[in-house]
Amino acid sequence: MAVIPFTEADVKLLARLMRAEAEGDGQLGMLMVGNTGVNRVRGDCIDFTNIDSIQDMVYQSPGGFEATQKGYFYQRAREKDIRLARRTIRGERFHPATNSLWFFRPQGDCPAQWYGQWNTGRYKSHCFYSPTRADCPSVY
Repeated sequence: MAVIPFTEADVKLLARLMRAEAEGDGQLGMLMVGNTGVNRVRGDCIDFTNIDSIQDMVYQSPGGFEATQKGYFYQRAREKDIRLARRTIRGERFHPATNSLWFFRPQGDCPAQWYGQWNTGRYKSHCFYSPTRADCPSVY
């Protein structure tokens, strides 16, 4: 069962985002990007109070994803990407992105905090950041 509302077009859109943001980090890295996106739709908190759909989340500006804002969000969703997107929409979660609302790719080490949010870990090239349970209980 899905944890957020979706259409088939939404699944493909999320798959494209996951590919654009983390293809170089492999399937697990892409799943973690998917976790972050799904959490933004579920969250209704902090920077994501008006994010009600996958489309809202993917195209959020400001505060959205680099891939959609800097022009490398152009590749189509492949079947394997779509399968990964479906897993995150069904609620599968992967540490350190389990409750994350943010991630980024730093030049060096992951800072302990990023825009006031605590680092929950790194996977390959991306650092993941989660709100506190008090700030955003719906992602927990």
